[in-house]
Amino acid sequence: MKLSANRSTIGFIAVAVALIVIVQLLISLGVLSAFWTTLLNIGAVMAIVSLGLNLIYGFNGQFSLGQWGFYAIGAYAAADVTYRWSQDKSASGLVILLLVVILVALAFVGTAYLLSKLRGLDALSAFAMYLIGVVTAVVLAVVIGGVLIMPVTSLLQFLPADFALQVVFLLAVLLAGCLAAEISYLFGLPVLTLGSDYFGIATLGFTIIVKVLLDNSDTMLGFVEMKGARGMVGIPKLSSWLWVSLFLLLILIATRNLLQSSNGRAILSVREDEIAAKAMGIDVAHQKILTFVIGSLFAGLAGGLYAHVNGFLHPNTFNFIKSFDPMIIVVFGGLGSVSGTVVAAFTWALVLEGFLRIWLPEGFETWRFVVYPLLLLIMMLLRPKGLLGAFEFPFLRAVLPPLRKRTGNAASEAAPGEGG
Repeated sequence: MKLSANRSTIGFIAVAVALIVIVQLLISLGVLSAFWTTLLNIGAVMAIVSLGLNLIYGFNGQFSLGQWGFYAIGAYAAADVTYRWSQDKSASGLVILLLVVILVALAFVGTAYLLSKLRGLDALSAFAMYLIGVVTAVVLAVVIGGVLIMPVTSLLQFLPADFALQVVFLLAVLLAGCLAAEISYLFGLPVLTLGSDYFGIATLGFTIIVKVLLDNSDTMLGFVEMKGARGMVGIPKLSSWLWVSLFLLLILIATRNLLQSSNGRAILSVREDEIAAKAMGIDVAHQKILTFVIGSLFAGLAGGLYAHVNGFLHPNTFNFIKSFDPMIIVVFGGLGSVSGTVVAAFTWALVLEGFLRIWLPEGFETWRFVVYPLLLLIMMLLRPKGLLGAFEFPFLRAVLPPLRKRTGNAASEAAPGEGG
């Protein structure tokens, strides 16, 4: 079994690398135009954000409409860091964001330790303590960051200009993902106690709040460079095909490993039956928050990559109507299907955003929100399990064979491949 797993892993990585190299060669030779290259980049980004949603909804069973909000947070956080560096050669955004991520994480750990010593606190009181810790951490990050900005800026300026920009970009995307994950943890503490339907409404409200804050980011939040409802310009276009495909490959491997771990099986058990999962000793609340945080991390990373595809961000890109895009992709690909999500994401980008724009007459853009629901309805009627159904690429299939139904004398025998 281990030999088979190793072969599937090597084969998957080899095929993935070959596809990445082939596409990169087509881009370098000019076979793929800038239009189609952008669509491929967007397809990879949408695959990442949709994998996060599929983890939350398809594998854990938590209906969430907040994925787009965390996507927006990751986009604007990463864009602010690279904008400040490319325009002013200042590492202020990078330093502050790094300190915020580190100190907020320490605040979470410290608050959790304190709460473990205090018994009998209700959920809202515990949330208030976490919130106080986060606010304190952010204030400290701003104060300490003011001292460290100049040394870090000087250090980065010693590097070659292009290399320094790539380093800042990579750190910005990673930190943006971490920031989205931390916000999701704080948001999920009180909200994940709600039922699935109410949780969906709460997450939709979160997405709307994020969009409103972005509309007023230059006045309410003080980020003048984001320009609020006018849209943020001047973001360096750094999300190349190699970057987005590398992130997608790593996230696919991470998702597969998570789902095949003991935590992954616990996540699936919560989706199937929460009461039975509790009876088996699984911490349902922990598995829900873990899944929500990881899914939001993926959304933040995807947002950071998206911000550097076109070099422009506008709050309308992150309105609640657009927030249904990853949900459509997940349903098309199949709930609980990693392979289907990736295929559906690229299909969504290349067909709905590419071929149909070329083939159909001008003005189709206004009909997209009619075409999407119709295609979704047809899919639900004809292929309720999604495009690929239960099929998964070999590397993404379960390492352990499924348990067979046993009757009679076979009950004492292990299925082929089980045991030593």
